[in-house]
Amino acid sequence: MQTMISFQHAVDLVIDAANRRERAVETVGLARASGRVLAQDIFSPLPLPPFRNSAVDGFAIRWDDLVDDMPTELHLAGEQFAGASGAFSAQPGTCVLVTTGAPIPEGFDTVVMREHTERDGAGIRFHRRPARVGEFVRSVGEDAAMGECLLSAGSTLNAARIGVVAACGLDRIAVITRPTVAVFTLGDELQQPGNPLCPGQIYDSNRPMLQALLAECGIESVSWPALPDDPNRLKAALMDAAEAFDLIITCGGVSAGDKDFLPTLLRDAGKPIFWKIRMKPGMPVLFGELGRSVYLGLPGNPVSVLATFRQLARPLLDAMQSRSDVALPMRAKLRAPVSRSAGRREYRRGTLEVGMDGQLWVTPDPADGSHRLVAATRNNALWVMDEQDAELSAGDVVDTEAFAHILRGTAAP
Repeated sequence: MQTMISFQHAVDLVIDAANRRERAVETVGLARASGRVLAQDIFSPLPLPPFRNSAVDGFAIRWDDLVDDMPTELHLAGEQFAGASGAFSAQPGTCVLVTTGAPIPEGFDTVVMREHTERDGAGIRFHRRPARVGEFVRSVGEDAAMGECLLSAGSTLNAARIGVVAACGLDRIAVITRPTVAVFTLGDELQQPGNPLCPGQIYDSNRPMLQALLAECGIESVSWPALPDDPNRLKAALMDAAEAFDLIITCGGVSAGDKDFLPTLLRDAGKPIFWKIRMKPGMPVLFGELGRSVYLGLPGNPVSVLATFRQLARPLLDAMQSRSDVALPMRAKLRAPVSRSAGRREYRRGTLEVGMDGQLWVTPDPADGSHRLVAATRNNALWVMDEQDAELSAGDVVDTEAFAHILRGTAAP
């Protein structure tokens, strides 16, 4: 088992373990496809759009019927609405009323917006000459040609991509099956919210927080009440879960204390891959395999859970689903100087703002203890100090990850 490894090495090991696992594929309806990962490339079975159509409400005309000295008056030959195709043929000196999305009758090559015309019975007077031939006409295959690859396997299905799938005539789509996830919190001191506290107890905030973090990733997890610091009960619960779930995530019990039993359990009953990372918060992360499951043991401090989940559990879940379009960190300038003892990659909390000039700024939160969960609610981002950084000055650029809405701020510190 590797120990005290670099953060990047830990990420590489996590992704490698995920990539060795088989992915199941399922077919879902489009109403259930949001956030899912596409299992296969999507090729357009038809050109998009499949026929010439109007981009606006107006009149289809022949460009050659317009005179240089406007206005021009043309005879209205009929009306063409979306959803039907009339038997119109272009005759010199005629036009056809068209609505947005309506097929352009054969022989007409340009559309004039209705606002630039005046109707007088069967005559339409055009006051403004279009800018070019073909204005407001959507060509066949303008958006995509037949046979074109529209979406690649590994893409996350968002609203626009689901719309593209529907535009191809598909009502169901093959996606990677989401991993099943079991969540356990550990500690004799933990009490479930809603029950009275006994002396020395605290409420278990990690379990609902982890469930919420997983829900943000589209995962509906299964969790149990907090497990006591009992190695036999702990082993029984985890070994049962290891036969039923793809991923087990625990909180607490991974450090070097007398009641931190998980490193020994994983060594004896599973396959440990690494224990302890040169990162803060979250140094004693434990990772490996247990039964048929991937196992990720997070520290017990709540802010450590937030940081290690975002930096390790989320890449693990993405890799288990072959997700290719993962978010990259943003770059922001520090509003205040920061100093510390170097040696670990540190994820600090802060407030991320965008100035009126478009520059991103992050304000460090001085309440940076890994137990300061209330302080974390005032923040919207994590920002990074690399292992070698002991001091950073105001204006230095750092990697930043927003976990809530970015605020609008001023242009400079």
